[in-house]
Amino acid sequence: MAMASKKWLSFSFSFLLILLLLVGVYAAGVQQSNDGSDTRTVEKEQLLSSENSTMAVSLEDVEEKLSKHAVDDPEEVVAMVAQSIRNSTERRKLGYFSCGTGNPIDDCWRCDPNWQKNRKRLADCGIGFGRNAIGGRDGRYYVVTDNRDDDPVNPRPGTIRHAVIQEEPLWIVFSRDMVIQLKQELIMNSFKTIDARGYNVHIANGACLTIQFVTNIIIHGLHIHDCKPTGNAMVRSSTTHFGWRTMADGDAISIFGSSHVWVDHNSLSHCADGLVDAVMGSTAITISNNHFAHHNEVMLLGHSDSYTKDKQMQVTIAYNHFGEGLIQRMPRCRHGYFHVVNNDYTHWEMYAIGGSANPTINSQGNRYLAPANRFAKEVTKRVDTAAGQWKGWNWRSSGDLMLNGAYFTPSGAGASASYARASSLGAKSSSMVGAITSSAGPLACRRSRTC
Repeated sequence: MAMASKKWLSFSFSFLLILLLLVGVYAAGVQQSNDGSDTRTVEKEQLLSSENSTMAVSLEDVEEKLSKHAVDDPEEVVAMVAQSIRNSTERRKLGYFSCGTGNPIDDCWRCDPNWQKNRKRLADCGIGFGRNAIGGRDGRYYVVTDNRDDDPVNPRPGTIRHAVIQEEPLWIVFSRDMVIQLKQELIMNSFKTIDARGYNVHIANGACLTIQFVTNIIIHGLHIHDCKPTGNAMVRSSTTHFGWRTMADGDAISIFGSSHVWVDHNSLSHCADGLVDAVMGSTAITISNNHFAHHNEVMLLGHSDSYTKDKQMQVTIAYNHFGEGLIQRMPRCRHGYFHVVNNDYTHWEMYAIGGSANPTINSQGNRYLAPANRFAKEVTKRVDTAAGQWKGWNWRSSGDLMLNGAYFTPSGAGASASYARASSLGAKSSSMVGAITSSAGPLACRRSRTC
């Protein structure tokens, strides 16, 4: 009896050891599969088992199948994943998932509740041909505290005129709401940002802004309206120079022989001449997120048909709202390359986009709502040019939404090189235009809140 009991115990112990060994092997296999160290072997076995049993499958065949799922540069994928994680984390911090609009400029900075402490971030949010305009990013802040413009030759410190003529880069902000009535053109020096976020700032009922022979200018958040012709007067353009100015036309913003200019989130209306004019070889310009209203000749881009230096001009017109009371020139182009993308055209009386002197116009993802007048349904107008000439101009409409009978008359052979020079960013679907342009014009930004 004792001998039988010993044999039973020996058998039980052996069985237990075998069971433990089997569990250990299984656990090791699970661990190996979970940590990915033998994933490639498992995948090979799966591929082999999935093949027809009558087909001879070599190891090389399996390796080839697996290689189709591989990437040429694994390090690049790692970097892409890391960047994606960083972007996602930063957007969560800024509340992007709750306030993002799909407008890439605004989504770059607006969701930050501390935007007023990070104002210069705006300079890194540009798009289009004017995307490299940094304004006064690398300079100090200058606070405008005085709305007066008593002396255009010797401006008071604390005024906007004193700020814009300085030689150094400046990021110009405001201490309060104000209306500035300029006696003469506000002639800006290079590397300046005018940033009106947080306050209601109007430049009105007098002269307006002149950007002449300078570079790196950002104009953001202003109400510019009722600009009048001025001139035949002495005006200071820098700390070391003032001179005689002849009559100014009364443009809201006049860009003359300048580059790297970004005009964003302004309201422009009721001026004596144009709302935004860019002439005399100006280039690298973005006009975005603005609200245009109550004006005849809205935007002139190109000095004259005979001024061929404007062939270098490249302008992006994006995310703007062309609203009530507009008649024509949204824009009117000459010679250069113009990307008109994701704008909302709700009003025009004559036409929306016009041109002469063989400009290249690339219209993408816009929403065009034609007026009731059946003779004004056409979006486009070739100005003072016979059809035999303009049929060769490269004008195209891609993904535009045409409403109420609106139509775009394309032309040209569609030369890829020409359109490449008139392309500055990826267009979003025209179905998104309403959301993208819903905040066009100055924003109602308040401290410690998303803008």
